[in-house]
Amino acid sequence: MITYEFLQHYWWIIMSLLAGLLVFLMFVQGGQSMLNSLSRTEDEKRLLINAMGRKWEYTFTTLVVFGGAFFASFPLFYSTSFGGAYWAWMIMLFSFVVQAVSYEFQSKPGNIFGPKTYRTLLFLNGVIGTFLLGVIAASFFTGSEFIVGKGNIAGLGNAGPVISQWQNPLMGIELLANPRNIALGLAILFLARTTASLFFLHRLHHEVLEKRSRKFVLYNGVPFAVFFLVFLIWTLVAEGYAVDPRTGAVDLEPMKYLKNFIEMPAVLVLFVLGVLAVLYGIFNTAFNSKFQNGIWFTGAGAVVAVTMLFLVAGFNNTAYYPSSIDPQSSLTIYNSSSSQFTLSVMAGVSLLVPVVAGYIVYAWRALEKKKLSIDELESDGHAY
Repeated sequence: MITYEFLQHYWWIIMSLLAGLLVFLMFVQGGQSMLNSLSRTEDEKRLLINAMGRKWEYTFTTLVVFGGAFFASFPLFYSTSFGGAYWAWMIMLFSFVVQAVSYEFQSKPGNIFGPKTYRTLLFLNGVIGTFLLGVIAASFFTGSEFIVGKGNIAGLGNAGPVISQWQNPLMGIELLANPRNIALGLAILFLARTTASLFFLHRLHHEVLEKRSRKFVLYNGVPFAVFFLVFLIWTLVAEGYAVDPRTGAVDLEPMKYLKNFIEMPAVLVLFVLGVLAVLYGIFNTAFNSKFQNGIWFTGAGAVVAVTMLFLVAGFNNTAYYPSSIDPQSSLTIYNSSSSQFTLSVMAGVSLLVPVVAGYIVYAWRALEKKKLSIDELESDGHAY
């Protein structure tokens, strides 16, 4: 019989995997952030925009699925974070809305704003979307300022029926004051720019852009490695939020996340392999002029590494969304999940995920049978 605890762990694995896929698919945003620096002529810009324009739906859809799945599986996190860190989430999500508008309207006849306006919005989505995603993800380790009172739902508390209350009036903007959050935000930004460079090198048939993309792999890969290393080392040596499995009490524990890696050796091995795959894709592309498949090594490595990082945040009796001002309000996979019935029904639906993933792979390959060139854009009636 499938237990409630198994379902809670199962859905945290699903959420961790979705987070990993989302970080990889952010290469679209990374490409948008380099639109002006990587291209010089109008044809080069159009080529880059169309290369990304054929993939932006994947990122947008994955983000929606991630948010919806979090709401259904761990609703208390959804209400606490989305309702509390309001401005951090809203600014990030709004940047994705203008992204969708920009792709569809920049080349429409009668566009009164001109393509430059929409390309500026694409740039802003590329920078803001990736950076804030990293900042919010870092708060899973650094903590946020909120209080949870489940008794409030029955009207027993001072706040009426409100379960979670954010204690900082900046409503998420205060996350930018933590240097560790900034480090991961910059790491995700430069990772997205790195994977975008790898994607362009693999996807485009344009000698000039291919040469520039190879240089940009190194230009962005080095800052990514530095900022990610800063965040990782800082997190491993910092205190973490440990949960007593008997009482549910949450206490700060020295080097909790390092202990999680050690006590979950399979997660540690996969994390190291993921990081090595990311670095292999970056540096082999930068220094081997014949290598053009770095996107698959770095992309797959990023998915695995991010997934394992989220498992470390939520498994092994750890609060995955800690409260820095009231540790007992911290959210765990046990105290913030949906009912056993809801998780069971959703688990059945999740069995369709491989079918959907298979379709995505099929569609991806169908769109990339040959490299994208200027000539192909001229003959494509659906070019952006």
